[in-house]
Amino acid sequence: MEALQDVAHIAGRSGLFKIVKPGRSGVIVESMDGNKKREIVSVNAKVSVLKDISIYSEEHDKSTPLADIFHTLKKQHPDKIEFDTKNSTPAEFFTFFEVVMPDFDKERVYSSDIKKIIQWYNLLSTEMPELFKTAEKPEPKVKAKPKLAKKKD
Repeated sequence: MEALQDVAHIAGRSGLFKIVKPGRSGVIVESMDGNKKREIVSVNAKVSVLKDISIYSEEHDKSTPLADIFHTLKKQHPDKIEFDTKNSTPAEFFTFFEVVMPDFDKERVYSSDIKKIIQWYNLLSTEMPELFKTAEKPEPKVKAKPKLAKKKD
């Protein structure tokens, strides 16, 4: 999921943003909410690129990249996650996420983190469906054996 390198979350703002290009005073981003509004985000803003985000596991120094979580979600929910993020309790979020990542650290991963992951997955599956398509490997070409001409005596 190399395309996650071009998608970011900006602290304090809802939704995701596609990184267009760096500018002199910050980064030019485009909202992924359907409006496609472009703006410059200051260098002082906390911008997190999705490719660099990972989820803590119960093992102290191990974590799972967000791309792996998205792949697992795609297998379980091909189109969209039908989960009521507005009215669910933290226990319901944890129960849902245990199916996705059984070894996540319940003390360092919050229900708000899981809520964001669900919302981001739904947004990305709508706005960037090509992100989840796996590259098909071409079948190796088998070279035909050259036919040897029979010698006529």
